[in-house]
Amino acid sequence: MSAKIRLYVEHPLGAGQSVPLDRGQAHYLFGVMRMTVGGQVKLFNGTDGEWLADVAQAGKRAGVLTCVEQTKPLQMPPDLWLLFAPIKKARTDFIVEKAAEMGAARILPVQTDFTNSERIRQDRLQAHAIEAAEQCGGTYVPQVDDLQKLSRLLDDWPEGRQLMFCDEAEVGNALQLIAQGGARPRAEAERPPMGADGRCPAYRPGKETQPGSWAILIGPEGGFSEAERKRLHALPYSHVVSLGPRILRADTAAVAAMTLWQQALGDW
Repeated sequence: MSAKIRLYVEHPLGAGQSVPLDRGQAHYLFGVMRMTVGGQVKLFNGTDGEWLADVAQAGKRAGVLTCVEQTKPLQMPPDLWLLFAPIKKARTDFIVEKAAEMGAARILPVQTDFTNSERIRQDRLQAHAIEAAEQCGGTYVPQVDDLQKLSRLLDDWPEGRQLMFCDEAEVGNALQLIAQGGARPRAEAERPPMGADGRCPAYRPGKETQPGSWAILIGPEGGFSEAERKRLHALPYSHVVSLGPRILRADTAAVAAMTLWQQALGDW
């Protein structure tokens, strides 16, 4: 019978490798899931792929697993960052979980002019990313950064990384993600021709498209300030997009934006 439980561990994985369990992991496997010696678990650590492991020792507070064989190689996500302004606790958790499931390589909470939250629990959000990877079958866990000011992040923006700026002020303007040969600068972007029905046709990238490094920026519940919008519109690597004719909640916008990007430039 194939192992149904997947567990993230911070330990090297390889054939015959012994993997010690901490107290929380031991409680989950042996106290909650009632596993015993001889049971099997799938392990991953974000670098060595997924491995099938046997339970070698089982105790209330500790245990040892032994790697048997690799069941899946490491599958890296696209080089995509998700930048978002933290909102209410449960909805921030939702954003992190869905970003991990949908293939973000890095998750960066940012403080904008209208961000309500001034602090986050980075360790708790990282734990949510790990749980999401365990449940969705991923072999990579995105890094969740601590909260930082958006202005400072833009000051130190890495060269070559494009930015998909989801501007709520563009609602009703059917802008599309511009992506040709790694994306064109914002100043060169043009509105695509409208179809017979008056709508903007969906973008269909050709084989020559090379997505490269990207980031998606989602604003806070109160939207972006005029100063932020002005700066973001002027950045040469910024690509302004609309997420449709209605203003979306921040957590909905994050899922919608990642869906659009993944379909156009990602690994879907």
